[in-house]
Amino acid sequence: MKSLVLAEKPSVAREIARVMGSRDKHKGYIEGPKYIVTWALGHLVGLAEPEDYDNKYATWNLEDLPILPDSMKLKVLRESAQQFKVVQQQLRRQDVGELIVATDAAREGELLARWIMKMGKWNKPFKRLWISSQTDKAIKEGFASLKPGNQFDRLYESARCRAEADWMIGLNVTRALTVKFGAQLSAGRVQTPTLGMIMDRENEIVNFRSEEYDTIKADFGGFAAVWRGNNGDARIFDKSAAEALKRKLDGSSGRIVKVKKTEKVEPHPLAYDLTELQRDANRRFGFSAKQTSGVLQRLYEQHKLVTYPRTDSRYLTSDMTGTLKERLESVAIGPYASLARPLLRKNLNITKRVVDDSKVSDHHAIIPTEETVLLNQLNTEERKLYDLIVRRFISLFYPPARYDAVAVTIDVEGESLHVKGTTIKESGWREVYGGDVSDESDEDSSSDTDGEESGAQLPVLNEGEAVKVQRVIMQGGRTLPPKRYTEATLLSQMEKHGLGTPATRADIIEKLVNSDTIERQGNALHPTGKGKQLIGLVAPELRTPQLTAKWEAELEKIARGQGQPEPFLKGIRGMSKELVAGVKNSKADYKPHNVSNSHCPDCGTRLLEKKGKRGKMLVCPSEDCGYRRSDEKRLSNRRCPQCHKKMEMKEGKAGLYVQCLSCGITETVNKDSKHVNKREERKLVQQYAKKQEPMGSNLGELLKAAMEKKNG
Repeated sequence: MKSLVLAEKPSVAREIARVMGSRDKHKGYIEGPKYIVTWALGHLVGLAEPEDYDNKYATWNLEDLPILPDSMKLKVLRESAQQFKVVQQQLRRQDVGELIVATDAAREGELLARWIMKMGKWNKPFKRLWISSQTDKAIKEGFASLKPGNQFDRLYESARCRAEADWMIGLNVTRALTVKFGAQLSAGRVQTPTLGMIMDRENEIVNFRSEEYDTIKADFGGFAAVWRGNNGDARIFDKSAAEALKRKLDGSSGRIVKVKKTEKVEPHPLAYDLTELQRDANRRFGFSAKQTSGVLQRLYEQHKLVTYPRTDSRYLTSDMTGTLKERLESVAIGPYASLARPLLRKNLNITKRVVDDSKVSDHHAIIPTEETVLLNQLNTEERKLYDLIVRRFISLFYPPARYDAVAVTIDVEGESLHVKGTTIKESGWREVYGGDVSDESDEDSSSDTDGEESGAQLPVLNEGEAVKVQRVIMQGGRTLPPKRYTEATLLSQMEKHGLGTPATRADIIEKLVNSDTIERQGNALHPTGKGKQLIGLVAPELRTPQLTAKWEAELEKIARGQGQPEPFLKGIRGMSKELVAGVKNSKADYKPHNVSNSHCPDCGTRLLEKKGKRGKMLVCPSEDCGYRRSDEKRLSNRRCPQCHKKMEMKEGKAGLYVQCLSCGITETVNKDSKHVNKREERKLVQQYAKKQEPMGSNLGELLKAAMEKKNG
C-alpha cells in the first residue's frame, strides 16, 4: 500500500517528491514506489455561498438578512475544481492506505486539508507532517517522525470556527451595509476594528490644537545643557518668560550640583517572529506587511534559507540547541563571516532569552536554516530581509552591551539645566550591527523634541565644579499631534489588542487598502472619505478591538483544548443578528466621497473615481449601465497653437476634444473632417466597430463608416 501526501502548493509538493523518491510525474500529482504526492492550490474547498443554500440569496435583499444556516456547507471552488478532481481520484485509489497531511503547519493549513478530506470523503487513517523548514534534512526528519492526525483536531476546530465566524459576520454586515446605503461597503470581524483604530487616530489629529513653545539651551564651552522646569518639562509656552530666562542665563556662572553615573547592561534583542520582522522591514526599508510576508515565503520555500515564517514565537526550543552551530556555519560567509566565525571557536552562550520551551507554541522563532546561502542568487528585497534575520540570529549569542549613562545637573542663578551622556564600555551584541542600532520604539504618539542630547559625548565633569555660560540658544517649536499609523505601528497595535494572527494581519491591512477605506501616503496610513463614513455606519461594538480580541482569545482556547466550538459560534450568530438589525434600523446617510466632475456619456450620471491596478478609473454607479473608462491622461498628437505642447485627449457630451493642460485652449477633434491622426483613427474605428453589426475587416470601410456617422 502507498501513502498519499497532500501538500499546499505545487512547489512544495515537488520538493517533497524529490526528497522522498517519487519521480513519475502526472497531471496534478507525482508518484513513486512508496509515496504519491499531490497538492492543493491554496484552498480547493471553501464555505458555500448564500445562493448555494437558496437561489433567492443570489440577489442581495435586506429582508433576507441575516443569513445563518443551521450547519455550514462546503463547496469545491470553481477556479481550482480541476485540481480537486485529481486529488479526489488519488484519495479513492485502492492502493492508497494512508494520507499524510503536508500542508502548512498552522491553523489555515490544517483547515484547507481537513476540508479537502471532508469533500473527498476520506475515512482511512491519516498522519501529519509538522516541520519548520523546507530543507531536505527537515523533510526527511519530518517523515521519520510523523504525528497522528487526530492530534491536530483542536487546531482544525479553531480554524473552522474562525472561518465560519468571518462568514457570518462579514457576509451579513457587508450585505446589509451595501444594500441599505447603496454603496459597496465592506465590514468584518477583524478589518472593521482595525479601521476603527486608524479612524480614532485621525480624530485625535483633527482635534489637536498646536501650541508654540521655546526651549533654552546653554553652551558651557565643552558641553551644552538644556533648561528644565520643576516638572521636568523643557518647553516654555510664554515667549516673554523664555526671553527673560535667556537674558538671565546669558554670561552667568554656575556650578555642577549633581553627576550621576549608572552602568547599563542591555541584553540582545529577541529572535524574530513574523510581526516583529514585518515591523522592522517597514521601519528600515518601507516594506508593507504583505510585501515582507511574500519575500519571507520565498526565502522559506524557494531558497530554503529560513525557518517557518508565520510564527508568533520569539524563542527557540531546547531540541534545537545541537543545530545552532551548524546554522552559524551556514551563514558564516561574506559580510557575516567576521561576526559568526569567532562564535564557532567556543561554546555558544545559550540563555533563556534564546531557548525557552515554555514560550514556543506551534513554531519557534524565525532563524536561518542549515542550508548554505549563495547571496548572489537573492534579489534585492530577499537580500535585505535575509540580512535582518541573519544579523538578529548571530546577535543572540553575543554578550550584552555595556555602557555608562551619565546624567549631569547644573545650577545657574537658581535655574536647573540638564545634560545626559553615554560612554560605551563593551559594544557586545551591537557589534553585529556595526555598533549602530537605533532604538526605535513602537510608540504611536510623537514626543516633542526638547533638544536634550541624551547620547552626547561629555568631558569629565565633577560635582561642585564651577562653569560659565558662553552663550544661550533659544529655539522655537510647536507641539505636534499624534503620528498617523505606519504599518509598523499598526501591526504593534493589532498585536497588542489581539486583532488577527501573525499570518493574517498583512492581509487585513491589504484588504482595507483594496476596499478603498484606507490609503498609503508615503509610509503613513490615512483613512479615505469612504473609510471615515463607514466607521460611522457600523455598530459601536464592531468598531473597537475589545470584542474581536475576545473572540481571538476564545479561538486560541479552542486550539489548545480549553474551549468548545459551539458556545463560540452561538455567540457569533447572536452578534450577527444584532449587527444586521442595527444596520436595518439606521437613520444615517452615506454620500459617495469619490464623485468626479465627469458624466457618463451613456446615461448622464456623475462618474465615480476608483483606483485600480492600472491607475484611476471612472465608473458609472448606475447598476444597469456599467460604463467605465481609464482616468489616465491621454495625450494627443495635436499640439497647442499657443505653447506648442501636446494637448490632452478628453471626452464630453459632444464627443472627443483636445485641451492644452498649460493654456486651457480647447479644440474639437477632427472638426475639419479632413485629417485624422493615427491615435484618433484607432479610437474612431474601435468605437464604431463596437456599436455596429460585423461588416468585414476592411479598415477603409470601417473608418469611412465611422467618419460618416460622426459628421452626419
